Amino acid sequence: MPVPMIDDLELKAVQCIRQESDQEFVEQKIAGLDGTLHQKLGRGSHRVFISGVLLPATAESDLRKLQTMAAAGEEVTFTADITTALTIDKMVIAAFAAEQHVGPAGQIAYAITLAESPALPSAAEVGGFGGLDAFGTGGDLGFDTAALGSVLDGVASQAGNVLAAADKIAAAVEQIQALTKLADLKNLGNPVKPLSDTAGRVAAASAKLHDVSVIVTSVTEEP
Repeated sequence: MPVPMIDDLELKAVQCIRQESDQEFVEQKIAGLDGTLHQKLGRGSHRVFISGVLLPATAESDLRKLQTMAAAGEEVTFTADITTALTIDKMVIAAFAAEQHVGPAGQIAYAITLAESPALPSAAEVGGFGGLDAFGTGGDLGFDTAALGSVLDGVASQAGNVLAAADKIAAAVEQIQALTKLADLKNLGNPVKPLSDTAGRVAAASAKLHDVSVIVTSVTEEP
């Protein structure tokens, strides 16, 4: 029987190895259906639990290696018969414990929990529309990605026009508010006061328009 290994460290005195997999089902109760529908969200990481002892001849150095790997939290390779049927490239040491009992001199008991660490999927290819050009014009997506790019360019252009208009409105409002300072606004008969109140509302609306324009422009300009 091959000796279980973590990277290049042999675990020669393993006493127990347990492997677990969690399919992570979500229960969905359907009216009128006897039983419960189980919806699979995706398999959870394979986990391996190991317990054993470190033999006196190499206990100190082996313990140091295990503690170093556990503290680093980096991916490791694990080989053992119990994972033969599983496709696992890398794992991480999710938990590690060591105990030194009264008994045979130099023996150290340990327990390790390993969790599968799958590789991330490849990043999306950068293209004219986030990599969707790979589907071809009018291909599987059901629309012309080139035409969609033109629409986005048009949105960016209109956003720039709206931003310029908002700046002009803000300048006009500042001029109107400057005029109102020349009159007594407490006088209800002051003909400038209604204009001042309207200018205040326009200024608030212009500020919101400016914020929306900046957001639209920034979104459309993202690669």
